[in-house]
Amino acid sequence: MSLKSQIESDIKQAMLNKEKDRLRALRAIKSLILLAETEKGGGDGLTQDAEIKLLTKAAKQRKDSIEIFDKQQREDLAAVEKAELAVIEKYLPKQMSEEDVTREVKMIIDQVGASGPQDMGKVMGMATKKLAGQADGKTISAISKSLLT
Repeated sequence: MSLKSQIESDIKQAMLNKEKDRLRALRAIKSLILLAETEKGGGDGLTQDAEIKLLTKAAKQRKDSIEIFDKQQREDLAAVEKAELAVIEKYLPKQMSEEDVTREVKMIIDQVGASGPQDMGKVMGMATKKLAGQADGKTISAISKSLLT
């Protein structure tokens, strides 16, 4: 089942259960999917990689918003974003632990033959492709930087 059909099914269920927060998040995801499909110009749908990128981007936006709202002491707005983030994360692949990310980045460093901070671009390029949707870019970057210095 594609992400789009899964979201549509979950929207119907959220409507029946009168779950307003979940419904809002699901509609936001559906909107992102529809926009991506029309941008692409094709009716063949999105690939699984494209779906994961969309969801990752949406989750990152929610995390950034939560951080800003927490700084501004707007718990009401942060709570809305946290609820949406929880729904989005259900559709993302399971996130890797820091130990797993460290292990993967070490393997990539060995593959690339990176020896210092000057090779950060090579390592990040491979790591972000390999760990797409499974680890946050900030985490990958921090681990790569610590291993290369």
